[in-house]
Order: sequence, then structure tokens, then C-alpha cells
Amino acid sequence: MELKVSSVADRPEMLQRVLAMADTWPEFVVQDPVGNAHYGRIPREFPEYALFAEDERGEVVAQAFSVPFALGTEGRGRLPARGWDEVLVWAFADLRAGVRPDTVSAISVVIAPHALGGGLSARMLSAMRDNARAHGFREVVAPVRPNAKHLEPRTPIEEYAHRVRPDGLPHDPWLRVHARAGAAIDSIAPASMTVAGSLEQWRRWTGLPFDTRGDIEVPGALVPVRCEPERDYAVYVEPNVWMRHPL
Repeated sequence: MELKVSSVADRPEMLQRVLAMADTWPEFVVQDPVGNAHYGRIPREFPEYALFAEDERGEVVAQAFSVPFALGTEGRGRLPARGWDEVLVWAFADLRAGVRPDTVSAISVVIAPHALGGGLSARMLSAMRDNARAHGFREVVAPVRPNAKHLEPRTPIEEYAHRVRPDGLPHDPWLRVHARAGAAIDSIAPASMTVAGSLEQWRRWTGLPFDTRGDIEVPGALVPVRCEPERDYAVYVEPNVWMRHPL
């Protein structure tokens, strides 16, 4: 597929089309309040880090969003256990405070449903790395959501993340794409995203009854969702895998 990759900074007229691109996220994933508060701000407040790809017809078929932040500032230094949520908060806090960033974090690579399976994820990850390098950064970090972990929700993330094939590459396809691009695992983010809601909300998001106390396996979830019927809530705490890309 012929692609033209641009940033929203270079093509601001494309903002609404980029935001309107269809995706394949499970409904419950987009209920993360930190993501809801920050994700849509990326192409508006960090437009040079909001990349998108158009096919030969001019249709937006992929996005790659990242954010610059200061990892080396006082009180940080290590990639956060709260992963995706925390790095979004750090990036926008740094922007507001005028703190100079020293690192870029990947936030998402999203492919339009009809364009899946064509290798676009790897191409957009490469574009994100190139973009960070062009802005003077020496490293990209990524709170990676392993895309086949949902098939094994009860496997500990530490075991799953470090599972490798005979060729030494990660077992998980998305971790493998990052590894082929030169990344290595840094650590586990055990609470990278948290979604809490009433049982009625979870029923609406998933179509499941959510009437039994305990761990509920939900399609698309990397780990089970904890259900507490007597308290009328359920909570999903998603782990991610921090990977570091030297540039």
C-alpha cells in the first residue's frame, strides 16, 4: 500500500479526519478516565507528534501518537508503574509547566479496521521513531499493550512478556514488532490503565451479565476484570510492558 505520512502540525486541516478514523478498541478500553481527559488533546497540543497515514485515495488509514516528557526530572527517573496513564499525565503537566522534555513516549499506533494485516503498524512505529529523532531525541519509550495477551488473560504478564520463540524474538506479535525495530523490555507497568464502573456500565460495555463475584474474563481484556456485585462495581487494571527504543 502506498502511504503518505504527515503530522497534524504539517497538515492541520486534517485534524478532524484524523480524529474521526475508525478503530478496533473494545468499548471498555476507551472508558479510561485518564485517556479520556488527555488522548484527544495530543493532536491539538502536541500536533508535531500526532502522525497519520493516508492511502493513495487520500483516506486516513493509520495514526501514530506520541508525547514528549521529562523522564529525568526530579522525582521520576524510572518508567512509571502506572504506565500509559502516568506518562500522559507527566507529558501534559510538563507542557503546562514549561519543563523541557528529554524523552518521547509512544502512546498509540492505531490502524483503520479495513487496513489491518498489511504491516502498517510496523511502518507507523518506524515513522514515530524517525519523528522523535528528527526532533532531537535519543530515545523512544513505549508502554506496549501486547496484542495477543487477551487470549491468555490469566497468564501473569511477567511470564507472558518474556516468553520468546525459538529465534529469540518475543512470542507476542506486537512486542515482536517493537523488538524487530530495536527495542528491549525495560519493565512491567502493572497498572498502566484503570477502568472502574458500575455493574450496569460494564454490562453495557461488554454485553456480559456481571452478576458473579470474582474475576471475569472479558473479550479483549488482557487480564480478568474484578467484579464486586455487593458493592455494585467492577474494576479493570491493565498491565503493559515498557520497552525502550534507542535512536
